[in-house]
Amino acid sequence: MGFNDLLDGLDPSASVQAAGIRRGYGGPPARAVNVKSGLARLRCASLLKPLYAWVSAAHIPDSDRWRRHAEPAVVISSNADTLNLWLAVGPRVILDDLRHRTGVAWSPPDGDPSRFGSVEVAAEEVATAYTVLAQAAAAGEPVAGTVLEWMRQVGAAQAFGAREAIGSPPAAIKCGWYGAPEETCLRTHAVAVLPRGGTRATVVVGMTALPYTDLREREVYAERVATGLSVEAEHEKVAGGLLRALMTTTLTELGHPVTARPS
Repeated sequence: MGFNDLLDGLDPSASVQAAGIRRGYGGPPARAVNVKSGLARLRCASLLKPLYAWVSAAHIPDSDRWRRHAEPAVVISSNADTLNLWLAVGPRVILDDLRHRTGVAWSPPDGDPSRFGSVEVAAEEVATAYTVLAQAAAAGEPVAGTVLEWMRQVGAAQAFGAREAIGSPPAAIKCGWYGAPEETCLRTHAVAVLPRGGTRATVVVGMTALPYTDLREREVYAERVATGLSVEAEHEKVAGGLLRALMTTTLTELGHPVTARPS
C-alpha cells in the first residue's frame, strides 16, 4: 500500500502527515520522505515530551529532580511531570534550546504558553529533531541515551501497535493523543526511532487529526479526560490503523525492510 492509497479516501476535513529520515556515517546515502494532506501544521499533543526532557536536563541543576519528572513524562506520558519541566525551565528556553541543537524552530502556543501540547509542528520537523536526538545518543551523549532508553520502555497501551507494525520490538516509541473540547477531531501521533548501530539513525513519524463529530462520543470523551480515565482506546478506534499504515509506508519508502504489516 502506498501513500496515495492511504490519503485518497480521507474525509475532506482530515489532516494527515508522515515523514521519515534515514542517515548516518558508514551507512547508505541519506534519504528522507515527507507527505502531508490537509493542515500544514498540527498540535503536537504529547509527541515532543522526550525532546522536552532531553533539553531540560541542562537547565535543572538537580539531576535527581530532573529524572523524577523527566522519566514519567516519557515512559507513561505524565502531563503533570511534563508541565513541571516545561514551567520550571520555561517554554521559550526549552524551544530555543531545541532550535539550537536540532535546527528546528517551534514557537510557544498563542494565548497560554503553559499548554505544552499546543505547540504546532510538522511531521518532517519532528523527524529531524528525533534524528538529532538519536545520533546524539549514538555518539555517547548520556542524557540523549537515557531518554531513548525511556522511550523503549513505553508500554504497549501507549504505543498503538507501532513496534509490531514496523517489525521492530526494540524501537524507541513515543505517541501523543488528544481531542480538545473545542476541536471536532482527534489528534493521534507517533514517532519511532529504530536501532541501527553506529551513528546511523532511522526515524519515522505519523500524525493524524481525524474527524470526531458525534456529540455523544465527544461528551463521553471529555468526561473521561476530566476524570483522568484512559482515552487511548478511542484513538485506536479512530486512527490506529491509519497511523500504523503511515509509519510502515514511510519505512518502506526509506528502503528499510518491514517484516510486519499494520492491522
